[in-house]
Parts: sequence; structure tokens; C-alpha cells
Amino acid sequence: MLSKLFSYFLPVNIYKKNSTYSKTLEVTWNNGELVLDSKNTNYSYGSLQRILRKGLKYIGFERIRNFENILVLGVAGGSVIKTLVDEIKFKGQITGVEIDAAIIEIANDYFKLDQIPNLEIINADAFEFVLKTKHQYDLIIIDIFQDTTMPNFLFEDFFINRLHSLLNVNGFILFNTMVIVEKDRLRNLDYRKKFSGNYSLRMYPKVEEHNELFTIKKLA
Repeated sequence: MLSKLFSYFLPVNIYKKNSTYSKTLEVTWNNGELVLDSKNTNYSYGSLQRILRKGLKYIGFERIRNFENILVLGVAGGSVIKTLVDEIKFKGQITGVEIDAAIIEIANDYFKLDQIPNLEIINADAFEFVLKTKHQYDLIIIDIFQDTTMPNFLFEDFFINRLHSLLNVNGFILFNTMVIVEKDRLRNLDYRKKFSGNYSLRMYPKVEEHNELFTIKKLA
């Protein structure tokens, strides 16, 4: 494919779509790899896949393989799901929640998420889904952005407490955050304080230039 070949020299955009939530979505060949970007940041594959793979490595691939249920809040193009299925060989159930129907369409058309048998994608608001679901999970991956902005609810006590009720004992939360300005750094320091002795929390700053990861294990 010529576009893929040329992308080793310059990125080659092959699809562009306006979105209610993300303004502009673009599928691009970049260094021989298809990536999904918003106007100002990488949404899937590329640097984002590297970031979340590191987080999964911190938790441990072998441990994840033994999990039964994984919840992904913020699917985008599904790069973390591809890592779970293709690299980690996770065979349990994956539930992906994505608010943007345009992103789901792109994920299926260009990244073939609809061909993954153990994946269910739900078009819903993550906050509302977490509020209503009755299921329990061994791993909850939070990767929610609207371009470079993170919704405030992700850092609020009510949402954190609700996640606690959905997470199995010895389960993990993997939370990808963006730190661009000082206010973001302080927000993350405050978030870190919200977890009691029932949790083992680790923060990994500067995973890529603007990303900070949390891994949070539920102990009781």
C-alpha cells in the first residue's frame, strides 16, 4: 500500500470526520502504522498505545491473563484492547464504553474492533454506565479525553467510590491522565490522596511528554 509506504517519510491522512465530542477525528498512516488522532492529540495507537502498554506491564501481563472481566472506559480506536487481545492474549470478557458514535464507527471500519469475539462495545457516557452497571471487574482502564481535556467527574469522590464498588478485590484500575499545566499536576496530587489503606496506588509521571499513569490495586 503506497500510503503506508509514504508514511515512513510523512504522515498520510486517509480519513477525516467531524465529531460532536472530539471536533475533528483523523485516521492517518504514520511510520507504517494506522493511528487515530483528534485535532490536538493522539487518541489511539502511536504514543497512546505505548503509554497504556506500559501501564499494563506495570500490572503484569501474566496477572492480566488470569483476569475474567475487563472494563475499558474510553475506547477510541481500541489500541489498548488490541494490546490485551493480540499481545497479552487475554481470553476473558472485555467491555468497552465509548460516548462518541463516530469513534465507534471508525474503530470498526479501520481498526476492526467488531471482529474481536470477546469484546462488547457500548455507546454510552462512562459516568452513566458506571452509575448503572451491576457487573464486577478485575481491571478497569480509564482513558477518557475530549481532545486534550479530561472530564471533571473522573476526579470526583462519587465516581471514585462507584469504581470501588465495581472492582473485585485484588483488581486494578489503570488510569491515564494528561498533565499539560500546573493545575493538572496539582489535580493529580489531590487525586492520589483520595485512596485509603484499602488500596495500593502508584503514580508514574512523564510516561510520555504529557501523560501520567496511575495503577491502583484494591486490597480489600
